[in-house]
Amino acid sequence: MSFENTGYQIITDESGYSHIEVSLSDYVLITSSLLNKGVGFNEQERDDFSLHGLLPPYVASIEIQRQRAYRAFLSKQTALEKYINLRDLQDANETLFYNLVFTYLEEILPFIYTPTVGEGCQYFSHFYRRPRGVFISYPNRDRMEQIFSLPCFDHTEVIVVSDGERILGMGDLGAGGMGIPIGKLSLYTSCAGIHPNTTLPVLLDTGTDNPELLNDPLYVGWHHTRIRGKEYSNFVDQFVQVVKKRFPHVVLQWEDFAHHNARTLLERYRNELCTFNDDIQGTAAVVLGSLLSAIRVTGSSLKEQRIVIVGAGSAGCGIAHLLKQAMLLEGASELEARRRFFLLSSSGLLFEDMELLPFQREFAQPRSIIKKSGQISLYEVVHHVHPTILIGACGKGGVFTQEIIREMAAHVKRPMIFPLSNPTQLSEAIPQDLMKWTEERAIMGTGSPFPEIMKEGKPYKVDQINNAYIFPGIGLGLIAVKAKRVTDSMLIAAATALGKCSPQSETNLLPPFSNIREVSFEIALAVAKEAVHLGLAEQMTPIEIEKRIKRKIWEPVYLPYRKVKRD
Repeated sequence: MSFENTGYQIITDESGYSHIEVSLSDYVLITSSLLNKGVGFNEQERDDFSLHGLLPPYVASIEIQRQRAYRAFLSKQTALEKYINLRDLQDANETLFYNLVFTYLEEILPFIYTPTVGEGCQYFSHFYRRPRGVFISYPNRDRMEQIFSLPCFDHTEVIVVSDGERILGMGDLGAGGMGIPIGKLSLYTSCAGIHPNTTLPVLLDTGTDNPELLNDPLYVGWHHTRIRGKEYSNFVDQFVQVVKKRFPHVVLQWEDFAHHNARTLLERYRNELCTFNDDIQGTAAVVLGSLLSAIRVTGSSLKEQRIVIVGAGSAGCGIAHLLKQAMLLEGASELEARRRFFLLSSSGLLFEDMELLPFQREFAQPRSIIKKSGQISLYEVVHHVHPTILIGACGKGGVFTQEIIREMAAHVKRPMIFPLSNPTQLSEAIPQDLMKWTEERAIMGTGSPFPEIMKEGKPYKVDQINNAYIFPGIGLGLIAVKAKRVTDSMLIAAATALGKCSPQSETNLLPPFSNIREVSFEIALAVAKEAVHLGLAEQMTPIEIEKRIKRKIWEPVYLPYRKVKRD
């Protein structure tokens, strides 16, 4: 990998031996998070780069440094303290950070992303220390092209962008929403091996309507209420046009935009560049992959299911749309597939005679489906429909009550139940309750991590239906072949690949997260092949696709440094 204009490049000879040629030295070198090795610099490197005296004399391997970092992580008492500790390490030494995360991935994941990232975003301004990523505030909109022109961004291949308006289930956190792009991109590297120097977190700071932030003197964002309407639309469009010009092959991922903007932005730009919304499409793909595994346990097919989704926002409708597309591939007609879905908003079951958002109309039911006027509750839907699958994406804790679950279980041999809202306190149900209320017949997955539960007298770990299973692999595949667009068929290919990697057992629907690198590779391969098949990437053989993906995978280990002079 050559990273010109960043002070270094990775050189690999014909035998596969790699080293890094570096033009930086002394404090400039050890304050570069991408190049710093800390006490991992050997004696020759300390001679060559003028590091003697700037570091303790002890030379340690990355394994010893990892032990020290892990002990520091364990010493922190609260989840937020662990999150801050890991962010500090990332800003100081990225190679060590990713080496630590990859070694203890399942243990550390909840502290670099959900559920702790939500709290990290809440207090982002209170522990802000070092710059990371790009903040584009509305007053700086005319400087956008200049900001992105910096040479340090020359090698950007994937951007995750948020405006901070709908952070998880916590609402408007303004500039603190930058924690989401930072966390997502950390998973791109940890789970798929995408080099951190090719990732760029972006926060579009359009103000905040959160009064606590506006009155907080420590708040680092633009102290202004959110811009709306045409001003907002023009600002985002300006950003997209600059990105298209500056990074013609970039993958642009949208994160945590409010419902009224998320779908609109996706539909507006999905045919202009290689872009997707993880809340809508990534969530849908990982749910589809999990359901394909669950359905095989039941011995049925997807097109036979009756699916109730609580939460008819962008995530819930995104899940329904992708599941419907997969049903069509199984041979269902459009009308047959649509009649399999029952979506509920805060106003109850969606009916065709209601005032609905454009993306909700696809799944509105005729009034004749349940012969009752007025609002139809979740219990009434479950009572009349007898769903085989119940999905929660409403961000309201406890809405899957004992009465509702027992009614579902009374009519279905193996109820499939997925309370997906996060963080944990917003989950629609607690797994142990679901197991109890279904007489241990439920097949389930959750959006947040939960402790082990008991089933048949034995401890059992419930799968977290985590987007980290899917989006890093999707990104890796798109980047490797420089795909021009992201299509539904690519997402279905990703979900199918995930399903094939799954154990499809009575207890677990997803592969162990310790296998995430292998899973991400298989997903990347499936997505890349589909992009080539559709003509949305240059034509190449499957062998060449595989080689390109492998060339994009970075390992967090120290390589030898050689001093070169800057031109």
